[in-house]
Amino acid sequence: MTPEEKRTLRIGFALTGSYCTFHRVFPVMERLAAEYGEVWPIFSERSAVTDTRFGNASTFLARAEEITGHRPILTIREAEPIGPKRLFSALVIAPCTGNTLAKLASGMTDGSVPMAAKAHLRGDGPLVIAPSTNDGLSASLGNIGALLQRKQIYFVPFGQDDPIGKPNSLVAEMERIPETLEAALAGRQLQPLLLGAER
Repeated sequence: MTPEEKRTLRIGFALTGSYCTFHRVFPVMERLAAEYGEVWPIFSERSAVTDTRFGNASTFLARAEEITGHRPILTIREAEPIGPKRLFSALVIAPCTGNTLAKLASGMTDGSVPMAAKAHLRGDGPLVIAPSTNDGLSASLGNIGALLQRKQIYFVPFGQDDPIGKPNSLVAEMERIPETLEAALAGRQLQPLLLGAER
């Protein structure tokens, strides 16, 4: 895809509550905002209000708006028009928690991010998921498997981030979101999908 082609596209960028990965995700948002025509931030209800040791919610919201020039989408009501308006060329969820994976796999739309995903998929656009969950190889594994079989859903390559200390934990290589997104826009899953522990 040429730089000129990218500048015609609009990308949704949704964040859910794996706060420990936000420091890896915001530089990616900045890169996408520089490369694509528009980037629109979306925050889950929890990530929009929860202050943690990784930072304050208000700071993250302000940073996303500064990077993209758009006020973040925060509610189901704000996310629902994404589908009818065909607002995005592609939607990225990064980080995507186990809770959000479960909602996507079961078709639940009880929050801003799953509603954004459902609305976007209504128009048959690509959805890029960057998982970050401590139960990726246990409770969330079935949901990942279910989503891998779905049309227009693509995963950022992921692997175990701490096989000894947290053997069930999976985290996507957030820095590879841009190339995963470009592959998804071309209708293909970036490979290899599964990463080794040494990375």
